[in-house]
Amino acid sequence: MKIWLDGKLVDEQQAKISIFDHGLLYGDGVFEGIRFYNGRIFRLEEHIHRLFDSAKAILLNMPWTQEEVCKFTCETVAANGITDGYIRLVVTRGAGELGLNPYLCPKPSMFIIASTIKLYPEEHYRNGLALITCATRRPAPAALMPQVKSLNYLNNVMAKVEAIQGGALEAVMLNEQGYVAECTGDNLFIIKNGELLTPLISDGALDGITRAVILEIAAKLGVKVVERSLTRYDIFISDECFLTGTAAEVIPVVSLDRRVIGDGKPGELTRKFLAEFHSLAMSTGTPFA
Repeated sequence: MKIWLDGKLVDEQQAKISIFDHGLLYGDGVFEGIRFYNGRIFRLEEHIHRLFDSAKAILLNMPWTQEEVCKFTCETVAANGITDGYIRLVVTRGAGELGLNPYLCPKPSMFIIASTIKLYPEEHYRNGLALITCATRRPAPAALMPQVKSLNYLNNVMAKVEAIQGGALEAVMLNEQGYVAECTGDNLFIIKNGELLTPLISDGALDGITRAVILEIAAKLGVKVVERSLTRYDIFISDECFLTGTAAEVIPVVSLDRRVIGDGKPGELTRKFLAEFHSLAMSTGTPFA
């Protein structure tokens, strides 16, 4: 595997960062997960724009332009000779002195991985996921802005641990007010009486790239979209439910906390969204060959 690391492609075994890198020591950095399908990188520009927004929010000065990062990403995927897969692009604060002070890091470090990923077993895309609600809450915006895709992912990791220990692959995360924010790594949608509902960004949801694609598909299908605060009750009584994310793509949900959603099978409208998403992902994007 070839890894892009600070300006050059290197073999996986040579892709090393300093133990004094603040990304490792303090989770100080940002990242993006990006998909590529059929020789094209899906929504590359949107992902890189969000990466730069995250960096700006934490005062991490990027020495590259967005156009350069897009070019580096394409080069990395092409060098690995795969047509379908997943990109992890990470920018750390860089190596510096011990201590939290980010100004002691002279320059940031960036690496790009292009590989494959399988977030959930295939049968769950056919039959749906069973979710639980975890006790770990989504941090308040005043504590850690949910729109920043930072390397400090411990909140999500511990929520994922709760899900697995509770016998589920995924968990719903609530904010401090008890409203649904998102899942451990995915945005959440429900369908009720033909309308598509999803939590407000201000309730702690990430402004996901795949989330935005679903809103575009809803407009194409003529489905009304409602963004509002949601509770577990709203999910319990929904007709359908599904999750979205770059790694997860679009995956149906058939229960929450042992309450069956709809008839306990992926719904008709959910299947339409899934099919439309796959059609779009396979036919559009930035070529990297």
